[in-house]
Amino acid sequence: MIRLIGALRASARRRHADEAGSAVAEFVMVVGLLTVLTLSVIQLGLALLVRNTVLDAAAEGARFASLADNTLADGRTRTHDLIATALGAGYAEHITAEYDEHLGQEAVTVTVRSPLPLIGLIGLDSGLEVTGHAAVETLDAAVALR
Repeated sequence: MIRLIGALRASARRRHADEAGSAVAEFVMVVGLLTVLTLSVIQLGLALLVRNTVLDAAAEGARFASLADNTLADGRTRTHDLIATALGAGYAEHITAEYDEHLGQEAVTVTVRSPLPLIGLIGLDSGLEVTGHAAVETLDAAVALR
């Protein structure tokens, strides 16, 4: 019986010696996985921030251009200024504005193509395209009654 207990203790010591350093290896693997996961979530948040900012600027530019005393150039300029202030001029290079029909109404459509950030702020050039629409304001009473 005493030999059996001694043998079990010796076996436990060998097993413990074989697992030496495994806690460090497990820690490194878990920290690496959590770091990748955290950075991925932060990158997704950054991409959504860029998308929402550019979309809001396009919609605001369309609303601004649709006012009765403004032109399409005013809407493009407003969109450019909003994006350049919030994100930088590199995100406001490809802006188009045109008169169009949206949901059966004459509308201004402002389209913005900007980089989509994939790693930090580096990403695909023109990887993100958003469009803002706004109904054209008119002072013509006959058109307003339709």
